[in-house]
Amino acid sequence: MHVAHLSLQDFRSYPAAEVALEPGVTAFVGPNGQGKTNLVEAIGYVASHGSHRAATDAPLVRHGAPRAIVRAGVVKDDRKALIELEINPGKANRARLNRSPIPRPREILGMLRTVLFAPEDLTLVKGDPGERRRFMDELLTARAPRFAGVRSDYDRVLKQRNALLKSAAAHRRSPGPEVLATLDVWDSHLARTGSELLAARLQLVEALRPLVEHAYAALAPHSGGADLTYKSSLGDVKLSTDRGELAEQLMAAVSESRKQELERGVSLVGPHRDELVLRLGELPARGYASHGESWSFALGLRLAAYELLRADGDDPVLILDDVFAELDTGRRSRLADMVAPAEQVLITAAVPADVPAELTGGSYTVSDGKVVRD
Repeated sequence: MHVAHLSLQDFRSYPAAEVALEPGVTAFVGPNGQGKTNLVEAIGYVASHGSHRAATDAPLVRHGAPRAIVRAGVVKDDRKALIELEINPGKANRARLNRSPIPRPREILGMLRTVLFAPEDLTLVKGDPGERRRFMDELLTARAPRFAGVRSDYDRVLKQRNALLKSAAAHRRSPGPEVLATLDVWDSHLARTGSELLAARLQLVEALRPLVEHAYAALAPHSGGADLTYKSSLGDVKLSTDRGELAEQLMAAVSESRKQELERGVSLVGPHRDELVLRLGELPARGYASHGESWSFALGLRLAAYELLRADGDDPVLILDDVFAELDTGRRSRLADMVAPAEQVLITAAVPADVPAELTGGSYTVSDGKVVRD
């Protein structure tokens, strides 16, 4: 799988841009602030319908423009597809596949798969649990696009349930039978949707663990071993990956927490409260890992995601956004050796010297809003 062409209209800093791409390595080189990251961000957006730099779509639209359009020509097993996304902040986005409208944009998830490394990835190690939950859920969706719907359903249930709890807490009195009956319904929905998401995450962590351990050891051979564990809001109960059993465990935990939830006005149990715990040796990586160890762990997570997606059948497009400048010589060389065999690698760098010699290929100079082939 690779991207053969990228077309932008009013995306970020670009009124318009057309970039032809090929398999192998392509580097976008130029000073900071010239639009290199905007190019690879657009490709990542086509794959995930989200940005690694912005929580909402509004910053993706060029100032003064009503919308942005991103088109990507994708080649997979010698078959070509044109994916188009129209980004409409505050309104529904639109999608086309081979110029035909698609009812819902998420129906084209999976047509392009990417793994993106960026400086923001340090938050996977140093940031809040929500960053690591997002990593898991985005990887689940990349592997099986139907999980976009599972996540959406769970978020909707959680929002409705929290609104009910908040309303009950605001009245500062015991909720009546009508409120409790409604809460029972949302409890059931939470257990049903939450158990599906939780089961998938547990299976994902088991698959990732050996891959992360191997990738981290390759990047930082003289550091302690890397490990992952899933910490559930259900407490110390033994978790299976059977959805029926997990739904029962979630219902039991929700029932036990109901009094406290009614007092605080928020849902205290469910996948939205879970944590992916990262460890180096016996210590948690968060708070204990050095800057270099944190970088290696974050890269290890992304490399593990790449290997997992690759095992599903297709090489994802690898995107390395201003990564090599952050690494010492040893880690830079080892990372280059690990990613070189990928079908397509897209790199951004401020200066040509930041691109390792192991990663030779085509290059573009990005300056003053122009993308020029070298």
